[in-house]
Amino acid sequence: MVQVRAHQPVNDDGSINLEAWLGHVLSVDPALDRDALREACEFARESEQQANAAQNLWIEGASSFRAGLEIAEILADLKLDQESLVAAITYRCVREGKVPLSAVHQRFGPVVAKLVDGVLRMAAISASLNPRDSLVLGSQAQVENLRKMLVAMVDDVRVALIKLAERTCAIRAVKEASEEKRQRVAREVFDIYAPLAHRLGIGHIKWELEDLSFRYLEPEQYKQIAKLLHERRLDREQYINEVMSQLRTELEDTGIKADISGRAKHIYSIWRKMQRKGLQFSQIYDVRAVRVLVPQVRDCYTALGIVHTLWRHIPKEFDDYIANPKENGYRSLHTAVLGPEGKVLEVQIRTQSMHEEAELGVCAHWRYKGTDVKSGSNHYEEKISWLRQVLEWHEELGDIGGLAEQLRVDIEPDRVYVFTPDGHAIDLPKGATPLDFAYRVHTEIGHNCRGAKINGRIVPLNYSLQTGEQVEIITGKQGVPSRDWLNPNLGYITTSRARAKIIHWFKLQDRDHNILIGKNLLERELNRLALVGVDVQKLAEKANVKTPDDLYAALGAGDLRQVHVINLAQQLVEPDRVSEQLELIPRKAQGYRPGKRGDIQIQGVGNLLTQMAGCCQPLPGDPIVGYITLGRGVSIHRQDCASVLQLGSREPERIIQVSWGPVPVQTYPVDILIRAYDRSGLLRDVTQVLLNERLNVLAVNTSSNKEDNTATMALTVEIPGLDALGRLLGRIAQLPNIIEARRQRSA
Repeated sequence: MVQVRAHQPVNDDGSINLEAWLGHVLSVDPALDRDALREACEFARESEQQANAAQNLWIEGASSFRAGLEIAEILADLKLDQESLVAAITYRCVREGKVPLSAVHQRFGPVVAKLVDGVLRMAAISASLNPRDSLVLGSQAQVENLRKMLVAMVDDVRVALIKLAERTCAIRAVKEASEEKRQRVAREVFDIYAPLAHRLGIGHIKWELEDLSFRYLEPEQYKQIAKLLHERRLDREQYINEVMSQLRTELEDTGIKADISGRAKHIYSIWRKMQRKGLQFSQIYDVRAVRVLVPQVRDCYTALGIVHTLWRHIPKEFDDYIANPKENGYRSLHTAVLGPEGKVLEVQIRTQSMHEEAELGVCAHWRYKGTDVKSGSNHYEEKISWLRQVLEWHEELGDIGGLAEQLRVDIEPDRVYVFTPDGHAIDLPKGATPLDFAYRVHTEIGHNCRGAKINGRIVPLNYSLQTGEQVEIITGKQGVPSRDWLNPNLGYITTSRARAKIIHWFKLQDRDHNILIGKNLLERELNRLALVGVDVQKLAEKANVKTPDDLYAALGAGDLRQVHVINLAQQLVEPDRVSEQLELIPRKAQGYRPGKRGDIQIQGVGNLLTQMAGCCQPLPGDPIVGYITLGRGVSIHRQDCASVLQLGSREPERIIQVSWGPVPVQTYPVDILIRAYDRSGLLRDVTQVLLNERLNVLAVNTSSNKEDNTATMALTVEIPGLDALGRLLGRIAQLPNIIEARRQRSA
């Protein structure tokens, strides 16, 4: 849930009560120096007063001094050191030009000045973001700003923590701002700073940033979930109190001293789970949640056994993040059970130290930086190591999309955990391949990779890894990457890190060699897809390079993707052949006519009598739900309709999930020619590929040549687009004994 902005203590005249504020901050962290903080506050206040007097200006609510105090409060909660809080208090004055950085350096020393300067460099990111675009659509200027941000973080992670606190204050303050500013700040926070807080393991900052940015980016969805949560809050709180009492009694009887509390699921997390798994609000298991904090790791598993003894465990809803921690260091046990009254309940179990790590992340280790810490202390260095790795490959690739992926990579829970032959755990995105694993371990291992073994069994390099498997990479002495690895149709790599390393290797190769390779690649693909008569000079211009040789060199080095060039080539085919080409972009769906039978799909049933509700008048594309009426079929409402929300609270069993009817996919018949050395099961393997790609076969004709033991297959297949055709031909070409697989142009 969104955190309510705290009010600072004020005097009768409306000014900040500085002594009361200092008392609050010192109560959070008594180790701070009251006199040093007071000096910084007086410096910031005087600087603001002098600047405002010089400009004859005072804007209530826009005070850089008040903003500095709020930033410092957040950092005090994170247990940051004295220099960080002083830098936070003075930062906004410097940023707004009310005092020069040199004055901060002279008054508070080089450490504080360096922190302020680092945050100033990170602030450049705000100026370059377009509120209508996500990070992956950003400009090269954004790439450079993000690089500066990461450099500053590697130099001193306190810079990033101050910036996170400053952006938290900024998004809290935009409630009364213009729509344009709300969108801009929310987009920036959602794309950059919430993922960054997650990466650094600062849970409560991440949750607040996600909820507030979601509130402005998706206001209707936010209000709907907030209303549902509010309606059930009283019942949920009473229920959780009863569960906590029962669980506390059982733990005490076992001799475990535990701190038990109820936890509110934050709104964005609920919405994301509903979208990812296609669930309704009533199906979210962790809206009711209990957190159990115990002294020792062994107590975690004892408490887990007690929970599963008290209540029946829900299958596939258990995660052991103690044995397999998340990449950002998060450790805990998560389980979902059918609690009292048959209601679903999530229980999180962790130690006190794990809880501090989950809430404070890298800040939990800041006080120990530079010393030897006991178990768990390597999380700080692991996070900094990750930042250095991002910088290393980002300098090689300079790709904003890849950088965005690395910032957000482990927010999605679909991860696989595999093991090296030495037993070290490596986590990767779901769908990762042995090649992704090889490049994750070391660049040279990836370059030299020639095969892979999973649990001792040799598998293809495009095999999808599964959690718990042991991966062994087979390397050659002088191996080099294959350009086929970059072909997305073949599925050899899925991570941006692996792609960046492979592209960088090809960039270092000789230009003449790249031209030759690129030319062969392009000619082979054009021939395979039967795209004839392409003017290569025009194709080069369309690809934003000067000459065909530049086009070939970029293809050979991996700077241009083969699929992109092929799509451009298709657009250049002669006008008299255009009708024979596959469309690049799916045709727009025909407009829906509200109320017509067949426009609405009802989950688990199909088409029923439906009617559009007059109260909210939903339009195609609006999020919708259905309400079963008496004798008039299903009434379709917008999800945020006040009427249906009221009906759902009284009769939730009559609310059903519906969706707009599927858009018909336009397909085109394509003739494909396959030549192969004849063998048993050849036709079966080809049809299995077609089945996996979910393509409809209109005709098949096969013939065998006994003299050279070859087989020829002519197929007519319904294809939705050129990308699907390229993927199909690539999959077929990987089958054993295949000589060629290409599109056949009809005469």
